[in-house]
Order: sequence, then C-alpha cells, then structure tokens
Amino acid sequence: MRLVVVHPGDMVATAVVDIAAGTTVKIMNDGDEEMEITTLDEIPSGHKVALVDVPVGKPLIKYGEAIGVVTQPIKKGNHVHVHNVESQRGRGDRSGQRVG
Repeated sequence: MRLVVVHPGDMVATAVVDIAAGTTVKIMNDGDEEMEITTLDEIPSGHKVALVDVPVGKPLIKYGEAIGVVTQPIKKGNHVHVHNVESQRGRGDRSGQRVG
C-alpha cells in the first residue's frame, strides 16, 4: 500500500512512501471500489495526491470534510500541498506569521 484514502468522499489520498512522478498506483476507494491513479508530480511521503480534478475556489475534501480551498487548478495525480490549497485552519509553513 502506497496511498491511503481516509474517507469515501475524499478528493485526495495520502502517500505513505515517496512516490515518483509517472507512477501508476492502484488504491481502494469507497470500500470495494478499486481505482488507478498515475502521479503527475513527485509525491513525498505524508503528502497528498489528487484523486480527481479540482477547480480553483472549490473546497478540498479530506477526512470527509473541507480542509481548505483550492488556489491553483489541480489535476488528478497532482501533488496537493500549500502551493495549491489554502488551509482553512492556517498554513503550517507560515507558523509564527500574523495573518491579515
């Protein structure tokens, strides 16, 4: 297992190992449904990969709930992180900085 989907409605999966760009991975989504995804970018361990295309302005769903808003178009297979999603809970890469 290289990718984990936490909730059936999630738009992303989390990598449990580093995954090279261009790698095709089979994952189980929504219990018994198997899907295949080819990574478009390198996905570092612990980071997210998009399971679907997501347009700018749309909430990103993980854990079955919105975790942020998409700021750059995301294609299925893209690396999902602070470069294309603005967290609703604050950005970890800006800790200690004032917002607003």
